[in-house]
Amino acid sequence: MKTLKRLATLATALWCLVSTFDALAQGSRDYPNHPIKLIVPFPAGGPTDFLARVVGQRMGEAMRQTVVVDNKPGANTIIGADSVAKAAPDGYTLLMAIDNTLVMNQYLYSKLPYDPLNDFEPVGKVATTPLVVMTNQAGPKSMQALVALANANPGTLSYGFGTFTSQLSGELLKRTLGKDVVSVSYKGSAGTTQGLLSKDVTFTIDGITTALPHFEKGTLRPLARLSAKPIPTLPNVPAMSDVGIKLPEIDVWMALLAPKGTPADVVDKLNHALTHALASKDVQDKLLGAGLLVDASSPQALRSFIASEAARWQPVIAEAGIKID
Repeated sequence: MKTLKRLATLATALWCLVSTFDALAQGSRDYPNHPIKLIVPFPAGGPTDFLARVVGQRMGEAMRQTVVVDNKPGANTIIGADSVAKAAPDGYTLLMAIDNTLVMNQYLYSKLPYDPLNDFEPVGKVATTPLVVMTNQAGPKSMQALVALANANPGTLSYGFGTFTSQLSGELLKRTLGKDVVSVSYKGSAGTTQGLLSKDVTFTIDGITTALPHFEKGTLRPLARLSAKPIPTLPNVPAMSDVGIKLPEIDVWMALLAPKGTPADVVDKLNHALTHALASKDVQDKLLGAGLLVDASSPQALRSFIASEAARWQPVIAEAGIKID
């Protein structure tokens, strides 16, 4: 009798397991059948938010489903990233991450609530944005003038940053400008731009999305780029090497990810929709106009890229001695 009960219990458990797998498979085949939430770990108005809205809309059109952008800023992108890492792995909650979310944060904090390599399924790389040293109307008119100002007035310069990539760039630049340059933290690029416009800081190092309209009006001035490649929308801005400053080549990059365990066919559908969106001339033009350069990849290529970036930046961050906790 006990054997029959055990067999009955085992049969019930197997049936539940098979039913669960069947439901997952059916849900995967029907994907997406309701709106998708795209988490942006920054406030609205910055480059990552702009990218998510433009690309998310076109992905939604390709998948015949709505993609809703949900801003979850805070804690150096940790709050938004952690919410996606802990979400159901069904493809209905995605993350538009940036480089420090997946690479730098692990070297800045003694413990992260998420594992950047093991808690996500890469969907694809999306875009890059060049970093530029910039100042306001009252600031130096060239990178050489900024260096001269730092030398002539030690302890009086300050720079703003809204992401860790910007902070790291500033810390590296301080080796040339002098270690007594004061750093000021803001919430994202919109905050750093406002801080620069209000003359609360001398200069910032940031992506150019939020700053481009101010460059056109002349209220902000780009001094030098941290990328070796020329910037299509700012062709006359020199590279750091052109002005005699040695820094690693740095661009901010953005990537799309899903929670770990998201079915492979769902990831493939998302990557297909992402690739379709980024291949659109209309999307490319919108992003280029905002200082964002399309940079698509496969999920596998993104996974390898994240690992290689982690290996590249770990010793740089260690040498710079930056630690948040």
